[in-house]
Amino acid sequence: MRDNTSDYRQLFLSGAPMMDARAPVEFVKGAFPGVLNLPLMDDVERQKVGTCYKQRGQQAAIELGHQLVSGAVKAERVAAWAAFAKANPEGYLYCFRGGLRSQIVQQWLKEEAGIDYPRVIGGYKAMRTFLMETTQQAVEQCDFILVGGMTGTGKTEVIDQLSNSLDLEGHANHRGSSFGKRATGQPAQIDFENALAIDFLRKRAAGMQRFVLEDEGRIIGRCSLPLELYSGMQAFPLVWLEDSLSGRVERILKDYVVDLSADFIALLGAEAGFKAFAERLQQSLSNILKRLGGERYQRLAAIMDQALQEQGSSGNVDTHRDWIEALLVEYYDPMYVYQRQNKAGRIEFVGEQAAVVEFLRERAAR
Repeated sequence: MRDNTSDYRQLFLSGAPMMDARAPVEFVKGAFPGVLNLPLMDDVERQKVGTCYKQRGQQAAIELGHQLVSGAVKAERVAAWAAFAKANPEGYLYCFRGGLRSQIVQQWLKEEAGIDYPRVIGGYKAMRTFLMETTQQAVEQCDFILVGGMTGTGKTEVIDQLSNSLDLEGHANHRGSSFGKRATGQPAQIDFENALAIDFLRKRAAGMQRFVLEDEGRIIGRCSLPLELYSGMQAFPLVWLEDSLSGRVERILKDYVVDLSADFIALLGAEAGFKAFAERLQQSLSNILKRLGGERYQRLAAIMDQALQEQGSSGNVDTHRDWIEALLVEYYDPMYVYQRQNKAGRIEFVGEQAAVVEFLRERAAR
């Protein structure tokens, strides 16, 4: 049998398969990328055992747990664990603290299926602590620069071209603006933080110490940046990405209309997908009604509704450019002009995409 491990760094660097024996209610609150939840107890069983533990102590709780997970229920769960172990011979299992639950799973796998399978000492809690410390250490020890710029200049495209970048919006599955929701949902907060920490860990293990991030607010959709990282971002130097208004309109049209409608249609089918896309776009505009003001909102909403009608009937997306350009010029651009003025002292370079990418690559190589 391979030894139990507490080498969390190697676990995450290698991408070792892991089986999470916690209850589903624990798993959905936060887990690690690619991990499979195969619980010892389901949510109801866990609740009953927890109540018993509080009222009658540990031994009575253990006995109740064995009663609840017995017979066919036990056989079914052992079979699922055994299938995972056979499919992932280099993997590990864990529970919350690496204690009783993972020990029982390990014991039953050996007794019922003849499989010796190692567990993670310290379990989820220790691995989670390790990843939180990983992000904190990266912020303290590494060099950072931010990519700023007006809405639609292609900041994510710059991030995608750099090997030493961290895609915060990619990890959050959100484009970061009021219109940034994707067709698929966002990860849980803890999942977001864990994925970001693993990204830091692997890039630093590859020798990277200089990182590029998009200049973000504290919240990306419903995901909050780790406080130490966001605090650092208030002082990190910036590059400022520029593009023409027409170029920005075309980029937003592609990302927020053409691609987003295609994503919804791929997910839900043609009719339901387009309907969900149209509702998402209308809701995104409605979300900034107070900041737009009533008159401007009504005007932009009417243009958007007309554009959606044309897109739905003929596939023509040209009219979308009208509300996109108006929203940029009247709403987003004044905010970004103000931001740029406030951050002027931190800007190291200004240019269009190719020049910015070249500058950042040269900077990383220094």
